[in-house]
Amino acid sequence: MTTMDVPATAALEELRDWHTAVRAQFPIITGAPHLAYLDNAATTQKPQAVLDAVLHYLTTGNANAGRGTYTWANRTTALVEETRQRIKEFLGDPAPERSGVHFVSGATAGLRAVARDWLAGHLADGDEIVVPLADHQANIVPWLEVRDLLARQGLRIRVRPMPYQAGSGDYDPEALAGLAGPRTRFVAVTHVHHVYGGDMNVHRIRRAVGPDVPICLDAAQSVGHIPVSLADLDVDFAVFSGHKALALPGSGAVWARNARGPVFEPGGWDGSPNTTGIRSLRAAFDWLDAVGTDRVERWTTALAARLTEGLRRLPAYEVLGCRRSLAADADVQRRQGIVTFRHHAIASGDLGFALFDHGFMVRSDSLCQGSGGERQHSVRVSLHAYNAPEEVDRLLDVLASCA
Repeated sequence: MTTMDVPATAALEELRDWHTAVRAQFPIITGAPHLAYLDNAATTQKPQAVLDAVLHYLTTGNANAGRGTYTWANRTTALVEETRQRIKEFLGDPAPERSGVHFVSGATAGLRAVARDWLAGHLADGDEIVVPLADHQANIVPWLEVRDLLARQGLRIRVRPMPYQAGSGDYDPEALAGLAGPRTRFVAVTHVHHVYGGDMNVHRIRRAVGPDVPICLDAAQSVGHIPVSLADLDVDFAVFSGHKALALPGSGAVWARNARGPVFEPGGWDGSPNTTGIRSLRAAFDWLDAVGTDRVERWTTALAARLTEGLRRLPAYEVLGCRRSLAADADVQRRQGIVTFRHHAIASGDLGFALFDHGFMVRSDSLCQGSGGERQHSVRVSLHAYNAPEEVDRLLDVLASCA
């Protein structure tokens, strides 16, 4: 072990008992000790508290919300409204009396709702929007769809690619300040990058574009993984998926500040809400508060440092993203529990199959990255609180055997 392992090792030692208690609360993890689930950027596993809360709701008061006058329906209506407030509290909403929370099926649906139901009516001929073309497709395609929709109506909207810093994968706020102008009407950003694992320093975007431009945050890889403070980020929309935040699939939310531009109201008839998913969201946030999202971040960041430090000693592999963040004593922000890499000779798909033969479940494909990102497939390891240092060490042993 090199001296550069010390910061990560210290965090893992300090939180060892905490991790043991956390891991025991995930029945799918404890029930398959021979497997290592390392695909948490795609979806997270669910703690027993979330499963219990959903089962209790379904077996004691399941009903539709906002439509009945009997006790179960009234309790469900109250559950939906209370969960809106719970989300505002969990995300550090700076003005909950003005903001809105709207439930959606996931981040993709939420970003599309912002695009279709808010942005499309907020743009005029000649306006410009800034889009992060090296981020997840979910944070690219909806904005391009708005451009194309308005083009069919005779309105020309210019899409400006978000600038990135060479070699780091982070946004370039200085270059952004140079391209943002009087016709810049909207900026889309990502909180934690789904490939490079970096915190994209969104707080710097507000200073780059000025006080009046609405900013939409894709928080799919941050909510449920690291502490999120909307008061600090000064964005206008935050969108996340429940299934990546320890809640059930088919759940998620759009938070709207409602301070710049018109109030966000989803268009059309709402239909029946996903009350089971909403109940799981509330339970997941309660669980995260109890175990400490700050400790989740410290643990997964330390595991990522352990993995990148090991990969750094294997010349057959290339780790994607900021090169300066590979060392545990790096002078830049650590990766937030996501490490993506390639083998120089083995195709990523083949490596993914080989890893599963050894009990490791990882992602190995294009990772849904946009046209401005990586062209080659890669292997992504994404970590959460239930992952163990021993899993990382075993993974490195297998990767070394493939070198």
